[in-house]
Amino acid sequence: YGGWRGREKGGRKGGEMGMNVSSRRWLNLQEYQSKKLMQESGVTVQRFYVADNAPDALQAAKRLGAKEIVLKAQILAGGRGKGVFDSGLKGGVHLTKDPSVVGELANRMLGYSLTTKQTPKEGVKVKMVMVAEALDITRETYFAILMDRACNGPVMVGSPQGGMDIEEVADKTPELIFKEVIDIFEGVRDDQALRMAANLGFKGPLERQAADQIKRLYDLFLKVDATQVEVNPLGETPEGQVVCFDAKINFDDNAEFRQKAVFALDDMSESDPTETEAAKWDLKYIGLDGNIACFVNGAGLAMATCDIIDLHGGKPANFLDLGGGVKEKQVYEAFKLLTADPKVEAILVNIFGGIVNCAIIANGITKACRELELKVPLVVRLEGTNVQEAKRILSESGLPIVAANDLEDAAKKAVAAIAKK
Repeated sequence: YGGWRGREKGGRKGGEMGMNVSSRRWLNLQEYQSKKLMQESGVTVQRFYVADNAPDALQAAKRLGAKEIVLKAQILAGGRGKGVFDSGLKGGVHLTKDPSVVGELANRMLGYSLTTKQTPKEGVKVKMVMVAEALDITRETYFAILMDRACNGPVMVGSPQGGMDIEEVADKTPELIFKEVIDIFEGVRDDQALRMAANLGFKGPLERQAADQIKRLYDLFLKVDATQVEVNPLGETPEGQVVCFDAKINFDDNAEFRQKAVFALDDMSESDPTETEAAKWDLKYIGLDGNIACFVNGAGLAMATCDIIDLHGGKPANFLDLGGGVKEKQVYEAFKLLTADPKVEAILVNIFGGIVNCAIIANGITKACRELELKVPLVVRLEGTNVQEAKRILSESGLPIVAANDLEDAAKKAVAAIAKK
């Protein structure tokens, strides 16, 4: 999820976490959902409640009984603190010592769109707010567990310099980055956890407390089939408590079959409807601003297709990757998505048949053209497995399909087809 990094009080930092492409393959959780998962694994987080209306938010603030309260709009985007609501309220993160104002603030958040540097221009409608206890942070550290190919398993990474981009720390002070390779069969040993806690700068009783949090975070990492659990900051409070103030959890989408409860938390309401529909058919789709639809197999080839369309004066309307094991039905559904976009004035099909059988693509194309009564020019470039049979299917279809010899030829013909209209 796109989290708020930095201090709850005082000089906040704006190192927001980026949004993943909204697709079923990439699970995005709201902040409160990730913190609930952490709580369930015994990880220490701030006390919090969630509300979807102003009266409940007010009651939550009173129930907390905290010296200071932080109210956070829940959307899948970073930069919330500097965002603006269409209600006129500035900031999606607010601190207050007066619980009675929480209801008024929530009333100006819920049901309104929040615009940040990571949202669409029109913003994202806020449906939930998190009402949490605000805590002082006397010291910020960075801690993460991630899968590392070089080590053939999980690795702990930590730094006493937290609350900022870890890439910046690695670049300027690499000596402050500490790593511990975890034996996947043995797990995190006590000596490893204590050594990492010491390297993070925790002293006295806090060292043992931090080591305990590290082991609990590893338990969470395993339990939810995560590929990464990043805590920034892992903070120390004046009261002597180690708290995970913010976390980014990445999940292994291949484990969805055994993590149904976690993946059921996925809120698709903020996703682009076309991208969501594409994901149902295992298609990777990203909408763009142009008018030439791209229908390609393979992410690299799709990017190259977008580039060459641009090179020849056109603008791609989308990035659509069919993937490898494509079926005829997927081809048909892909055409349905492309033709439903009113911006599309031409379609460019660029297929390199390695795993993909070009004849399957050709049959899917002809079926889609007939049943959907395609009204825009269609340029097709096929190469690879069973390409001659595919070309025969297209040529004998009687459909007005423009054949292309190579990718550059296809791009030129797609741009020219629009120019003729």
